[in-house]
Amino acid sequence: KGMGPLLTSFESEPINAPKESVTESAVIHKFIQDVVPTTTPEKYLRKQALLAEDRPTVAGALLYSDEPQALMPKRCGVKIYRYKTTAPEGFRAALAFTPKTVEGCIYNQIKDSVRITTETVESIPRMGEGALEKISYPPEAIHEIIANALIHRDYSMPDDVHITVFDNRIEIKSPGRLPAHITVKNILDERAPRNGAVVRLLNKFPDPPNQDVGEGLNTAFAAMTKLGLKEPVIIEKENSVVVIIKHEPLASPEESIMDYLSSHSTVNNKKAREITYIGQDYRVKTIFGKMVEKHLIEQVPGTRTAATCYRKYTGKKS
Repeated sequence: KGMGPLLTSFESEPINAPKESVTESAVIHKFIQDVVPTTTPEKYLRKQALLAEDRPTVAGALLYSDEPQALMPKRCGVKIYRYKTTAPEGFRAALAFTPKTVEGCIYNQIKDSVRITTETVESIPRMGEGALEKISYPPEAIHEIIANALIHRDYSMPDDVHITVFDNRIEIKSPGRLPAHITVKNILDERAPRNGAVVRLLNKFPDPPNQDVGEGLNTAFAAMTKLGLKEPVIIEKENSVVVIIKHEPLASPEESIMDYLSSHSTVNNKKAREITYIGQDYRVKTIFGKMVEKHLIEQVPGTRTAATCYRKYTGKKS
């Protein structure tokens, strides 16, 4: 339904609950006091089209009800699991604790889900250099991916967001397929918020969880590579989207360069910086130097200064 690219969303549907569930909530009173003290809850909600006749819309309940889960059962909870395994699927014997349920308005739910997931991850010891060390993921990656899963999920589907912490990865499963023309390939470049009102109004809360609207996943991807971890993996299933954050180091710069040279004849400093995620050209120069010493690569004869190129070591004298 809809007019061409305009995305009609389940968030504007009225739900079967009294308007007082949003006009009288603790959440709306605190929000009005902090953000728009010159108006009243009801006036504000009507102006933002969050009341349909005298019933809250889905977006209205998610944002401003104290417990949207009671008004929309099985549609807006978060479940957090911890499996002590690296197996592809979790199984009962590996379950570390009874799955935790996170409820509340979407603002609190995002913050609480991020906190519980982070605490759960920090409890995982890992063999480091001869001792146990804590596993660490960039906090902004965990934050952005969880916020994204809650903000952009399909609320018409009767399911919760599931966050599963394994020994070597976190899987965040969000109900519904990707919206509109978004695909796993273009998700970092394209925008099509499924729940526009939720996105816009959540951003008005103090210290909003979606600080840079539209930058969420890009921030998460950049944070992972900066920590030297592999980028998140996004998988679209039949009726859900799963984002996997793996605790796996990126290939070493040398491996990335040799890998590139297995399908390209030469590599230069600029290309090497791109494929190794190293920002400084002098660091890449040093890596090239060591690789030349080890007879992995050699300078392409006749190339110098900024145009210097390298190829796989041939051993031929130029």
